[in-house]
Amino acid sequence: MLDIKRISEDRDKVQKGLSKRMESSEVSKILDQIITLYEEKKNLKKEYEEKRAEQNSFNQKMSQVEKGSSEFQELIGNLKELSLKVKEVEEQVRKKDEELQSLLEVLPNIPDEDVVAGGKENNEVIREVGKKPTFDFEIKDHVALGENLEILDLERASKISGANFFMYKNKLAQLEWGLINYFVKSHLEDGYEMIMPPHLVTEESAYTAGQLPKFKEDVYWVEDGNCLIPTAETVLSNIHRDEILEEKDLPKKYFAYTPCYRREAGSYRANERGIIRVHQFNKVEMFQYTTPGKSDEALEELVAKAEKLVKELGLHYRVTKLAADDCSAGAAKTYDIEVWLPAIEQYYEVSSASNVREYQARRGEIRYRPSDGGKIQYVHMLNASGLATSRLMVSILETYQNKDGSITVPEVLVPYVGFDKID
Repeated sequence: MLDIKRISEDRDKVQKGLSKRMESSEVSKILDQIITLYEEKKNLKKEYEEKRAEQNSFNQKMSQVEKGSSEFQELIGNLKELSLKVKEVEEQVRKKDEELQSLLEVLPNIPDEDVVAGGKENNEVIREVGKKPTFDFEIKDHVALGENLEILDLERASKISGANFFMYKNKLAQLEWGLINYFVKSHLEDGYEMIMPPHLVTEESAYTAGQLPKFKEDVYWVEDGNCLIPTAETVLSNIHRDEILEEKDLPKKYFAYTPCYRREAGSYRANERGIIRVHQFNKVEMFQYTTPGKSDEALEELVAKAEKLVKELGLHYRVTKLAADDCSAGAAKTYDIEVWLPAIEQYYEVSSASNVREYQARRGEIRYRPSDGGKIQYVHMLNASGLATSRLMVSILETYQNKDGSITVPEVLVPYVGFDKID
């Protein structure tokens, strides 16, 4: 959520930033509404405080006249009338605040100055690492490889759960678990604290993370009002909700393994079969709480960590800096790490690292007390996949396939699975 004072005091800069990801006329209209409501709320609040002060003054007035006298009765009548006005103005303040919040909470974050305007067509490839794999035989896609080796069962998964679900079997299930353990070991070695979180969260938690109200239809809701997490970020962003941290304890670095549940699996291209876009997949998520002065550095760290994992797997990938409208609503800046999928000759994201600055912290009232005794401030929060496994598995199967249809296991994963080939 954006700071209302920032909108009011630096309107032009806010509009310029938001216009990178929204229609300028729409931004202008919303900001006009927000500023108008903000001024109306301030005026009503001032009126409320004045009437409350007047209301409190009646105690002294009534103590100076005789109880039961006509003057005393008149004061009581005036006080009752004033009390009704105080409640009326208080209700007006509440309604204005609700209107204001409903506008603020759907506004996306302001992109950083170095983030370009527009959608994914304006994304910038920062670097490509490694070479695209080449083959001296006709390659198969991950679906054919998995079915031939009897390690991937899409048909039975669909029978059990419906479209866009999948089931690993035998050595592919072991490879997935080995992949997750490889990530876990790496994050522990880097000093991140491991979390095993719940998979269901409340509406308040979804709101803090930024899923609500705009993306309510994209998550799975259960009968008691909770929802299944679309990513562990939803949980990790709420660990310190309504807390004041000490600067000496920052940064706080967490990671969590969870399945991720997403109702909207995305718009499909004709060649996106198999496990490229699914409703449930595994992911290890990294998360940091830090100070405003350290958040740029933290984002670079998260990108480097995610890159290291992909690089050690021996996969060809690239790092892309997203344009404003391709970033998630809460992100001020995002870098995607995209692996190469040989069968369809396209890059797909396996890690998205974002600095959301104080956007989530404002929603969750997560602040810190500076060591120098200065004013309490909102923390900056960052997240990154470290990593998502389903598309990564597509790249592994297709990159490491052999002419005989077998799959060579990436060397870094062999200690975690106990075999070097799937055949």
